[in-house]
Amino acid sequence: MNTQKSYSLGPFAVLTFIYFIVGFLTTVNGQFQAPLKVAFLSNADSLRNTLTTLISFFFFLAYLLNSSLGGKWINSVGYKKTLLRALAVMTAGLLMYALSSWVAVHHNDLTLRIYGGMVPYGYFIFLLGSYLMGTSAALLQVVINPYVSAYELPNTQSVQRMNIVCAINSFGTTIAPFFVTGVIFAGVALENVTANQLMIPFLLITLCIVITTLVTSRLDLPDIEGTRAENGQGLKRSIWSFRHLTLGVIAIFFYCGTEVAVGVNVNLYAIELIESGHGLSFFGKERLMLWGLDLGIPALLATLYWGGLMLGRLVFSFFNQVSPRILLAVTTIIATILILTAIISANLWILVSVGLCHSVMWSCIFTLAVKGLKQYTSKASGVFMMGVFGGAVFPVLQGVLADMWGSWQWTWMIALICELVMLYYALLGSRIKDEECM
Repeated sequence: MNTQKSYSLGPFAVLTFIYFIVGFLTTVNGQFQAPLKVAFLSNADSLRNTLTTLISFFFFLAYLLNSSLGGKWINSVGYKKTLLRALAVMTAGLLMYALSSWVAVHHNDLTLRIYGGMVPYGYFIFLLGSYLMGTSAALLQVVINPYVSAYELPNTQSVQRMNIVCAINSFGTTIAPFFVTGVIFAGVALENVTANQLMIPFLLITLCIVITTLVTSRLDLPDIEGTRAENGQGLKRSIWSFRHLTLGVIAIFFYCGTEVAVGVNVNLYAIELIESGHGLSFFGKERLMLWGLDLGIPALLATLYWGGLMLGRLVFSFFNQVSPRILLAVTTIIATILILTAIISANLWILVSVGLCHSVMWSCIFTLAVKGLKQYTSKASGVFMMGVFGGAVFPVLQGVLADMWGSWQWTWMIALICELVMLYYALLGSRIKDEECM
């Protein structure tokens, strides 16, 4: 019997708003790399880039360690209670952000020496907050993706509902860089950023999440038949015995690596070029003014990149007849050319244009990875989320190389390698052998 009792717009709207929050705070977390490098790590000496990129590392580490927790909670307590638990974890993460500011301001003498550099305790509290935020993002996606897909809102199809929430999610990632520079840091030039500017904005965001949690707790979010594990049903084969799925997890690992690396590290590269006198301008302007706020070119670059992902998802949603294998192959080839050109020319505007290509890669890889798995598909979807950990590894590796080489320019070869791995998957790795057919 179908346990869903309501098809009203309210629950769908709330879940869509929560998905917006996931995208928004994921990018906010990454965009704090540059400001925290100034506010917290000014005395970290040669490890500044490495420690800065650890912010994203801990966020995406939570996906690897805690994604499976979401599935367990759903099976044991249902969707609604899992959603509320995830929002509680998000609240805790935001409070850690605010606490890191308070500690840095009132106890700035509390520092830890690492390889000659002095790192304040507030930085480590922020890392904990980043880990909690990553945990909440992973849990929320485990809940929202299958629920929205199965929630039969009148006059909509499953793919339409997923496109709506993904577009809203991308909108959150697009506006987040300007929120960090224009609202949290109030347009203050990067070199003047201080830790005490963090506390009030994050307390206000926390209040917003608490209100969202209270509203969600009063909504009727019944479980939906067929989306939770059936007791006593066993699977004869190991999920890893499917070659195209295993290679798909590897491909998404590299995809998340390059997607996040460009999104969170392009502003650090921009700062390096500006400080070296290279000069970056937008229509001839070195600074970008919006509503009286000095937002800066680094934030604009990140916004254009994430905006490219949003635009690409909207545009490519109309190309339903295109093979995901062909689409993945074409976009990875174009992305490879763009990244190589950006490396040689040190042109960041070309670099951020790969967002248009990255917009379709997740859906293509996922579609190819779970093709033909039938009753194994739900378990494969959970395994697939492990690949998101690539978003933790590659940005940090890039930061380590930037410290070693003294520049970000050639570290973008990492992104180039990621594109080539995905190209291999499109051309060869995604093909299903006869013995794997169900």
